[in-house]
Amino acid sequence: MKVLVTGGAGYIGSTICSALEDQGHTPIILDSLITGCEIFTHGRIFYHGDIADLFVIDQIFHEHPEIAHTIHCAALISVPESVERPYEYYQDNVAKSLELFRLLHVHRCDNIIFSSSAFVYADADSFMVTESSPLNPRSPYARTKYMMEMVLKDFCVAYGMRGVALRYFNPIGADPKMRSGSYMRNPSHVLGKLVSVATGQDTEFKITGVNWSTRDGSGIRDYIHVWDLARAHVMAVERFAELFQNYEADTYRVINLGTGCGVTVKELVHAFETVYQQPLNTVETAPRPGDVAGAYASADVAWRLLGWKALLSIEQGIADALKWETVKTERVAVSV
Repeated sequence: MKVLVTGGAGYIGSTICSALEDQGHTPIILDSLITGCEIFTHGRIFYHGDIADLFVIDQIFHEHPEIAHTIHCAALISVPESVERPYEYYQDNVAKSLELFRLLHVHRCDNIIFSSSAFVYADADSFMVTESSPLNPRSPYARTKYMMEMVLKDFCVAYGMRGVALRYFNPIGADPKMRSGSYMRNPSHVLGKLVSVATGQDTEFKITGVNWSTRDGSGIRDYIHVWDLARAHVMAVERFAELFQNYEADTYRVINLGTGCGVTVKELVHAFETVYQQPLNTVETAPRPGDVAGAYASADVAWRLLGWKALLSIEQGIADALKWETVKTERVAVSV
């Protein structure tokens, strides 16, 4: 099966492409390379272009008319940056995605798997959220994900499309086979920052916020190995029709992708130091713009609808991230 993967040259998108290939599928990558890494496209069918470019989309479906599913990963993803640059986030994540969905429908590629985010959720007293928990996106990044969920749902109702919004929690690690991993020079995600301190690229790790109402005051997250995340997308593609068999009146689904376990930032630091076998220099600071206390997933729906659950541990994610750091310079020409 051929599957269009927008943002397929990114950290998560490229890992999804590897997972698709491992199951005998063919990813068709569309990426502008503004933040993507070209080396992750090598040996794969790749179109260099914007997701809202009519001519590129036309070319893709002219050359691969059998594509029936799109995994839409292309997006800007930094919460603090979105606070500073909201225009770019609404332009790239909303306006261009809106046009992409229209073009996909024109080409009758009406099955869409959308990369959404757990940042759309409101605070929960227990910190565990289900797909029906209240929503309250509190950063421009989170609001772009919420908006596109609503757009996708409306498209499904109006145009006979079918959509699945996969709400990611916090991806960590790298492809266990070291085909891809995080490649940002100045990572904004927590594990990337821990690796930067461990490798001497940064002098200290900042625990941003220590007065949240969690068990140790630091933010709580659900850290999911990126390979488990990628597997879920493959299963969503392979079982796509099954997701709607008993829900003829409903053509839109939301599924959390997380481990079902909450881990605080301080606990993650401790796990990192255990795997790394050395202490890190840490400092406690105020929350960053757009930061929230956090949440972790109820993964029951993913198990019921996809037969999926996370299999890899936090320690495995840390070990894979550290291993990737040692091979990254051989695999990636860092240009971002």
